[in-house]
Amino acid sequence: MLKKLLIPRTLLLLIPVLLQLAVLISIVMRFNEFFSYFYFVSVLISMVVVIGILNSRSNPAYKIAWIIPIMLVPIFGGLFYILVGRNKLNKRERERMTFIDQKTVEALQQHDEVLYRLADINPNAVIQSRYIQDFAYYPPYQTGQVEYLNIGEVKFLRLKEELRKAQHFIFLEYFIIEEGKMWNSLLEILLEKVEEGVDVRLIYDDVGCLFTLPKDYDKKLEAMGIQCSIFNPIKPILTMKGNNRDHRKIAIIDGHTGFTGGINLADEYINEIDKYGHWKDTAIMVKGKPVWNMTVMFLSMWDYLRGIDEDFSHYRNFSHAEETDGTHSFIQPYADSPLDNEPVGQTVYLNLISKATKSVYITTPYLIIDYEMVNALTTAAKGGVDVRIITPHHGDKWFVHSVTRSYYRILMESGVKIYEYTPGFIHSKTFVVDNEYAVVGTINMDYRSLYLHFECGVWMFRTEAIKLMTADFMGTLAMCEAITIETIQQTFWLRRLGRFILRIFAPLL
Repeated sequence: MLKKLLIPRTLLLLIPVLLQLAVLISIVMRFNEFFSYFYFVSVLISMVVVIGILNSRSNPAYKIAWIIPIMLVPIFGGLFYILVGRNKLNKRERERMTFIDQKTVEALQQHDEVLYRLADINPNAVIQSRYIQDFAYYPPYQTGQVEYLNIGEVKFLRLKEELRKAQHFIFLEYFIIEEGKMWNSLLEILLEKVEEGVDVRLIYDDVGCLFTLPKDYDKKLEAMGIQCSIFNPIKPILTMKGNNRDHRKIAIIDGHTGFTGGINLADEYINEIDKYGHWKDTAIMVKGKPVWNMTVMFLSMWDYLRGIDEDFSHYRNFSHAEETDGTHSFIQPYADSPLDNEPVGQTVYLNLISKATKSVYITTPYLIIDYEMVNALTTAAKGGVDVRIITPHHGDKWFVHSVTRSYYRILMESGVKIYEYTPGFIHSKTFVVDNEYAVVGTINMDYRSLYLHFECGVWMFRTEAIKLMTADFMGTLAMCEAITIETIQQTFWLRRLGRFILRIFAPLL
């Protein structure tokens, strides 16, 4: 029944776009006697666009991925980039985003005293933490507790347990929601909480839910008493706004308990349905003062979408037990925005790799990386660091999976070890370094996550959860196939060529 409702929605979006293209083509054909002038103006526009791209602050690989098609098809390439390729807000949206950024900075007071204590323990750790505080504005905490959730089924159970305890508010922000066992079970709890007077709010991404939720689902939830906002609603016009998506997965209960990680609210994430074999995903539950960072990132997005100005302090740390992992443990939830020209997610990963002295253990569904990341990984491996990366054996998108595999050889020739998760699809996004540092979050190792999406993660230093993450990584390795140079060499040459061609356009995938 749901698919029947979704198909008309996609057609309603696609047909106007096709009509716009048809009108553009018909105009060109109608005035074919002026084609030489049209061609000259189009080429001029493309040249100006290319110059603009070259002088922009975008990632070099992203520039190349656009410049090549523009030069190959100059008559429409420049115009197409202007419509869908730029990553800019209009003046009104910039003013709204600037206002929200200011509120975020005001709500998140810097914790320099925590940084001083961290510096005494480990100078390398404080460099990483200070960057997150100074450039993402999210401070570190020495109090709080984290629980590593090594599979979607465990996160599902813990989330239900915590939701049932809510007394004041529940905030949910997810890229994908799909009706089924997982979402329906959670919705039942949310509706109970609405009846109890709990403030329940939900944000979901329109592209993420295009094929999973019917049109106007937000209105249905509003009628039930759940406040709902859609991030960047899809409109049936050629527009640049579709580039930026809300890829976060956040759940916050009463300001003292928060969840994030790779797990969306759909049944494949808890292996209730089989999409690409066994689905391996992870999450983190945070308790205590660090949850304030997560509350602020939700409220910042909520106020931006609603165009309102709330007093964030009303939602700060409702009653909670002051729990800690120990005096030498540090927790720092953080967010990344594609609109501030600061690649926080990328830089956090690079800092982790560059400071490694023993090991770097990574799980990622996509390995679509730029020169900086390749250089960081290969340099670490050449220096004797044990660098291991687990990727899926069964990809969810064949072209993305092909690009992922195209990076294997250059990494392995420098000593990086690559493993594929043979039971199915690994969707977790985790870093564990030297068994001391870790990140669990929503940030994939691809261009969209690192440069175009709203993302979040939790940086940790010497928490108990890190030991569990290392153990889980090693346990997952036992279910993986180790990739060898011989395996890559045996791949049909035409397939290897196709992978390299796709890699050129990887930033656009």
